[in-house]
Amino acid sequence: MTDTPPPAAAKASGSQQPKGSRFSLAQILLIIMGALILVAAVRVITGADQLTSEGQISAALGLAVPIGLAGLAGLWSERAGVVNIGLEGMMILGTFGAGWLGWQTNPWLGLLCGIGFGVIGGLVHAVATITFGVDHIVSGVAVNLLALGATQYLAKIFFADGTPAEKGGNPKQSPPVDSLPHITVPGLSDALSSIEKHHWFLVSDLAGILGGLVTDVSVVTVLAVVLFVGSWWLLWRTPFGLRLRSCGENPIAAESLGVHVYSYKYAAVAISGGLAGLGGAFLALVTSHTYLEGQTGGRGYIGLAAMIFGNWRPGGVAMGAGLFGFSDALQLRNGGETVHALLLLLFVLLALLALWKLYRKAMWQAAVTAVIAVLILAWYLLTKEVPGDFVGATPYVVTLLVLSLSAQRLRMPKADGMRYRKGQGK
Repeated sequence: MTDTPPPAAAKASGSQQPKGSRFSLAQILLIIMGALILVAAVRVITGADQLTSEGQISAALGLAVPIGLAGLAGLWSERAGVVNIGLEGMMILGTFGAGWLGWQTNPWLGLLCGIGFGVIGGLVHAVATITFGVDHIVSGVAVNLLALGATQYLAKIFFADGTPAEKGGNPKQSPPVDSLPHITVPGLSDALSSIEKHHWFLVSDLAGILGGLVTDVSVVTVLAVVLFVGSWWLLWRTPFGLRLRSCGENPIAAESLGVHVYSYKYAAVAISGGLAGLGGAFLALVTSHTYLEGQTGGRGYIGLAAMIFGNWRPGGVAMGAGLFGFSDALQLRNGGETVHALLLLLFVLLALLALWKLYRKAMWQAAVTAVIAVLILAWYLLTKEVPGDFVGATPYVVTLLVLSLSAQRLRMPKADGMRYRKGQGK
């Protein structure tokens, strides 16, 4: 096989959307600016200054990273044609590996161990689905169950029976792990914080958002950003990425062009496991500084939702993870009052969506969206605070709402989840 992929392989990748359906940079910037103006207006009207505060954005960023890494992990696997429902289990393995080696040595080695444990989970999934042809969903569920059972068993051995009492370990958690470094941009952070406190329309909102991105940021968060950019470059700008994506679009055609499909699928799923393990390690080393049983809290599944929302593209995955992280941070930091302010924002968005559907002659969808918007406005006007039970469910409600609204524009890899056997096209 030559270093330069054959021209026909580009056709096999089939991952590009029609040129007319993609937004230009100017359009994307206009959408972002419009969203900022809308959020700033809601903040001023409702008095919910926490919506765009530095603390809110910082918390949202920390909550978005593990979801984003899980979504990126799913993207790598599914771009090669392997559905990875086992992301939750691979994250669980990552939390255990980071907590186990992190308290015994240092957090950097713990981070590497978490990635390694995730790779092991990915390889188990790869052997089952690629080599033995097991249904991808069945294998993923099995990985989740195996990871949960294995970590519970190992935690009893290493953290309860094998840990001195003064270290603080028990069957459900590891002893504390030292912190990884955090980064704050000196001068800029203080200046942005000062501007935010004035609560000026839009200016203070921008200052709060930027302040959250340059204040007390974990080095793992910076690493996650690099991985997103690197994944985009590798998958869409290199021959390696072209061949890997061709395996998820049409493996038979890829094989006929000299691509070793099995190798690329194995590499993709192993990388997927490592990224999910890194997301789990983030939870153990950055969020809580210890391994805890049940620490992932379903973030592997939310990562899958972020991947689908992002249309199997790194930029979209990052946006989805940011949305879910923001909603999660709201309900954890601010409770019902700030979430109540979001009802007004949700009403405006749904009203705009209803007008768009009406413009596109989708009358039934426009009517349903308009009815939901009116109900949400009534909820906002007739109440002062969202009930606590609903506040806790905010991230999951956002997940369902986003997926339902974005379903029509999704385009998954054509051979995603399909069983492939070498030479089956002959």
